Amino acid sequence: MYIFGYGSLINDQSRSRTGQTGRATPAMVNGLQRHWSKVDGSYKISPLIVVPEAGQCNGVIVEVDRSALAEFDKREHGYHRIKIDSQDVALQNCDQSLSGDVWVYVKDEPLAPCAVQPIMQTYVDTVLAGCLSISDSFAEYFVSSTQGWHHAFENDRHQPKYGNMAGVVDAHLPIIDQLLRSVRV
Repeated sequence: MYIFGYGSLINDQSRSRTGQTGRATPAMVNGLQRHWSKVDGSYKISPLIVVPEAGQCNGVIVEVDRSALAEFDKREHGYHRIKIDSQDVALQNCDQSLSGDVWVYVKDEPLAPCAVQPIMQTYVDTVLAGCLSISDSFAEYFVSSTQGWHHAFENDRHQPKYGNMAGVVDAHLPIIDQLLRSVRV
């Protein structure tokens, strides 16, 4: 089976903190819109969510086995897992086809980030480091297609508050900052 990762799960080092996975393949999924959003009161930050609605979302299709799926269910508490129709998935740069269920963690509607649960820079850095490991254009599409960049934002790079920060190197930071200039006015 597979998970569609559209946020921190794009980053292989962040993903590996949760469980063993197989190959991750860049993909575009129809019928999902990505937002910055609060999830529930247990989160100290506002992470990314997707809601089932018109739109397209880039991310990675990750191979997982049933035991790993349970670990990802724990990581993604506050979300609910739904099945995606494999016909809505377009794998990028790959001739592989999907031979199993494809799952995604969703929320029913976005809840605006606020000063108590803001968008956190180290979470953004982790996600965009994952995107940049695929390509610059993949990262650019991620930024331009994500809703809610105007909400409360905290730069915590000097005292990270995001617990799954991983895979971010100093060379990424100026690229990430440049990408954010177009959406964080």
